[in-house]
Amino acid sequence: MITALPPPSYPLTLSQSRPLRYGVFLYLYIMQGIPSGFYLTALTNYFTAEGVKPDVVGSFIAIIGLPWAFQFVWGPLIDRFQSSPMGRRKPWVVGSQLMTVLASCVLLFVSNPVANITTLAWLFCVRSLFAAIQDASVDAMAITVIPEDERGRVNAFMRAGFLIGTGIGAAVFATLLRRYGFHGAALAQVGCLVTGVVLMLFIRERPGDRLLPTFHDSPAMAGPFGSLTKVTKQAEIISTDRISTAGQHDFRWLFTELFRGLFSRQSLLLFGAIIMAYTSNALFLRAYNHHLIEELGWLDTDVSVLTGTYGMVAATAIALTGGYLADRVGARRLLVMMLTVVAVYLIGFNLLSDLWVRRDIARTGLVAIYFMDPAVSAAAMPVLMGICRKGVEGSQFTTYMAFVNLCDIAGTYFAGNALLIVSAPTIGLFAGGLAVLAVTAALLTIRHYRSKTS
Repeated sequence: MITALPPPSYPLTLSQSRPLRYGVFLYLYIMQGIPSGFYLTALTNYFTAEGVKPDVVGSFIAIIGLPWAFQFVWGPLIDRFQSSPMGRRKPWVVGSQLMTVLASCVLLFVSNPVANITTLAWLFCVRSLFAAIQDASVDAMAITVIPEDERGRVNAFMRAGFLIGTGIGAAVFATLLRRYGFHGAALAQVGCLVTGVVLMLFIRERPGDRLLPTFHDSPAMAGPFGSLTKVTKQAEIISTDRISTAGQHDFRWLFTELFRGLFSRQSLLLFGAIIMAYTSNALFLRAYNHHLIEELGWLDTDVSVLTGTYGMVAATAIALTGGYLADRVGARRLLVMMLTVVAVYLIGFNLLSDLWVRRDIARTGLVAIYFMDPAVSAAAMPVLMGICRKGVEGSQFTTYMAFVNLCDIAGTYFAGNALLIVSAPTIGLFAGGLAVLAVTAALLTIRHYRSKTS
């Protein structure tokens, strides 16, 4: 099918519309969050309630997360191959979305998730492979089209979208699991993911990009906007020149620049602090959910629904507020503040573990833990974007995200195994110690480079 080039005023062009950027990236991240809430919260809480051991649940999550840990592989490929008439990043986004939908359809063949937990984990792993490519592509698109002075707020919308999706995946899919079984929940997930594919078919990154791939040229290109005009022909030439220039670097140059960006001293210190914070959150979250169900007798649906309602609303509010503050007061200053909040929460709440038997306190603690991730992300994402090297922004940022995902996986896996030996409050205090180290490292690094710049 041949599609005409749009006029410059085409309304659904990301580079030309701020509201569209906010809306599209919000929605794309909602679609990424729904599966995450489904298998990381609803399904794992379901397994815990069905008597599956915590180390088995931890291994289940670790297998699913393996592709996310190697997400950095896709960044250089996405940066290297971006010479498409559809835009620099859109072909990667749409292609990975389609493969994610197809991989999700395979889950429909699993009838008993508890009896087939290992098989299910590897099927989810295949799905995660394409979801990781999609995530890397969306991040690369965001860095390409979002102006620097909007990064904090758009990142907040992206994180808010993921949290909203996670909340839907946790609350709604926990209910679907109990009412309609795993098959019904998996089918609902497929239906949600299809809507993301449909949305992207109508979106352009920049003027001159095509809606759909073109397989041959035609002297008369007609479409919903009529025949190809002189203005749109010029837009095509400009777009082609821009893409050609952006995609001319070979892999040697890409990896050289990528390693320079990743292994600079500032990058290592700042990112080290950030991954310690993410690891601390993952450690306590998995341990606390297990404690509520196994030790305090909560229903798995109670935990999942509370997470997906009050937890999601609170986390979304924090993400949006944090994004605004990151642009107003500075992302680095906000990062130190948010890491401090995480450390105080983890240490303080776990020292009060004797009070967790009170349902109101336990509920407040569960909702509060969902503040921590968006609070850190609102400051950390703009900081990481700001230290990415020009030309390899997609690769470098994707590598950062791969290690963030690895920390989530590692934290969850180690928490599952540690629960066989120690209690959730002990794990929480250890997580609090990690958060203190994160605050110290971030504060010293930011002060050092501020004085050096001055």
